[in-house]
Amino acid sequence: MPEWTCTPSWSSTTSGSTTSSSSPSAAAWVSSSTIGTSLRAPEEYRLPTTFADVSNLDKDHKVFARDDRRRLFAIGNRLWHSDSSFKPIPAKYSLLHARSIPSKGGNTEFADMRAAYDALDDGTKAEVEDLICEHSQLFSRQQLGFTDFTDEERARFEPVRQRLVRTHPATGRKSLYLSSHAGGILGWPVPEARAFLRDLVEHATQRQFVYAHTWRVGDLVMWDNRRTMHRARPFPAHEPRDMRRTTLAGDQPTVTQVA
Repeated sequence: MPEWTCTPSWSSTTSGSTTSSSSPSAAAWVSSSTIGTSLRAPEEYRLPTTFADVSNLDKDHKVFARDDRRRLFAIGNRLWHSDSSFKPIPAKYSLLHARSIPSKGGNTEFADMRAAYDALDDGTKAEVEDLICEHSQLFSRQQLGFTDFTDEERARFEPVRQRLVRTHPATGRKSLYLSSHAGGILGWPVPEARAFLRDLVEHATQRQFVYAHTWRVGDLVMWDNRRTMHRARPFPAHEPRDMRRTTLAGDQPTVTQVA
């Protein structure tokens, strides 16, 4: 199994044991609201809004039907992404807790975007340095053919701008800031931008940059969204997967938004 090329920005705990940690101080734990980031209506919430319900369960704890639009929207989590990159102030840290897991599949993979940046050639580093991308959940879901959005949802998921290269405030190290939510580059024709971003994602998710976490009930995994991407893997559609996430707000926008 391939290993990361540098210390990963993730931490996992199970039954009191801890592996490779780069965790924040208690003062940094400021929760980011998850309201409006899924297609669940308020009356359909299963958990408090301080948690993102990334399960396949409805409010009665029953598995979604295979064609339920809430489930189909959530399949977008199987694409490589960074949490809340579609918000003007994107997420800093995420914590994901496994309450129940399927009989097979459902792993989560993490890609080290610092190592991916370091591995770029000098020409590509110069090209990406000042690029600004537009991020929206509309873009990520359209990749899978999901376009069943109401006018209210389209307005809620209006694109925001993010830098393609971020510098970590604590370490000064640069990372690629990629996500399936990125659907355009300012000043570029859309087809060219999306092809370029796809090439970067393929580069950044080579096996030498990826760690795959095999879940056990009770696992808690934390990661830094500023220097990783992640994705969920498929699992049997009829089996429950109860995963609960809270996301911690970043400190500021990566770039000034359109007024």
